[in-house]
Amino acid sequence: IEINCMHAYYLSDSFVSGEEDNGGFIIANKNINNEINGNWVASSSNSIHEARLKAKAKRRLRKNSSRDSGRGDSLSDNGDVVRGTSVAPTSPKSKLLDRKSRLGKGRGLPKKGGAGGKGVWGRSGEVYEPEAVDERDPNYDEDQENCVYETVVPPLDERDFEKTVTPIVQEYFEHGDTNEVAELLAELNLGPMRSVVPSLAVALALEAKASHRELTSRLLADLCGPVLSHGDMEKSFDKLLRELPDLVLDTPGAAQLVGQFIARAVSDQILSKTYIEGYKGKVDCEYARAALDRAAVLLKMSMGGLRIDSQWGTGGGQQPVIQLIKEMNLLLKEYILSGDSKEAERCLRDLEVPHFHHEFAYEAIVMVLESNGEKTFKMVLQLLKSLSVSSVITVDQMRRGYQRVYMDIAEINIDVPRAYFILEQFVDKSFSMGIIDVKLRDLCPCRGRKRYVSEGDGGVVKLESY
Repeated sequence: IEINCMHAYYLSDSFVSGEEDNGGFIIANKNINNEINGNWVASSSNSIHEARLKAKAKRRLRKNSSRDSGRGDSLSDNGDVVRGTSVAPTSPKSKLLDRKSRLGKGRGLPKKGGAGGKGVWGRSGEVYEPEAVDERDPNYDEDQENCVYETVVPPLDERDFEKTVTPIVQEYFEHGDTNEVAELLAELNLGPMRSVVPSLAVALALEAKASHRELTSRLLADLCGPVLSHGDMEKSFDKLLRELPDLVLDTPGAAQLVGQFIARAVSDQILSKTYIEGYKGKVDCEYARAALDRAAVLLKMSMGGLRIDSQWGTGGGQQPVIQLIKEMNLLLKEYILSGDSKEAERCLRDLEVPHFHHEFAYEAIVMVLESNGEKTFKMVLQLLKSLSVSSVITVDQMRRGYQRVYMDIAEINIDVPRAYFILEQFVDKSFSMGIIDVKLRDLCPCRGRKRYVSEGDGGVVKLESY
């Protein structure tokens, strides 16, 4: 009797669970079949695995149905997937990165053709046309239709002018291209500061080298017309004459140099010929008077054949090589006549060709080889020693000068038979005075000596004397 009651209890319980869920009903029936004589029999592993899979599918279905409101997939009683209107994503990550619609509508293409979403500028390749003005817009203004928009560069004031133009002039001293300066100035809105450009360039040139002053004179000649007018040039030189007391503090010879600039400007037809005469009896400053007097003297000398365009000299690497060689030969000749090594050193510096100083050493040694007296020999040694100590001629330039003589000694010997002998003596003296080193002395070429035996010398070998 007890066994039947227990069996009825379990049977009723299984039917209740079957009403709740079909899956539970099946499992309960299987449990009943696995019970024999009131004892439980272990079910097979396959049936347990299938039950776990079906429970997992139920949980997934409940989760998707809560999100998609019943529009997702469904499972049949046997666990098969029934195709719905949309496919449930496999993972939350894929749903976040997916740009397709999840509402079950459309063809599965990206939203707005790929042009929507945060941080998106629009469809690739899309060209936006100008929008028509809406006259019904409350912010609409009729005057906007007739507006013309242009890029306006504000005029430079005095402070910005110096910061902008000074680097342009300083760079010009390096490259020497007047066209580039004209293009850079044309891009600026100089305004009333246009007439200050020449005075600023001259003020910078006063503190620079002679070659830079020559470049400044060329710059003023090229800027007059395309960029600056003759009136701007006259105003600029008037400003220079007024500022001479301040310029003399930094450059003591500013008055003479400004006079040379004025004479060159008149010669280049930048200033009128009556510019200097207009100041007669109207100048109270002694420096301005000295500058005008210097300009008047130079203009009178030009009538006698003096070339004002060469008053600054043509220093620097812009000179032709032939002209540099002539300048160095003249320098050496003047030194032999005067004996002033300081003046020779200053003139060599003014040439502004430190890369070409090996030519000076070469010409000095050739002058010694071609001379006949001891005076030139000693004076050139002293000059090279002085230039070596002051580092006007560097060690590398001095070495190149000597090596060039070594290479050309065979040709020099054709005109000067004693060239080898004099060169050996000069090289030995140069080494003893510290002008050259041992290696350079040992490289000195020697001509093959003739040895002969005289009949009356008793077999004594003699060396050829020069």
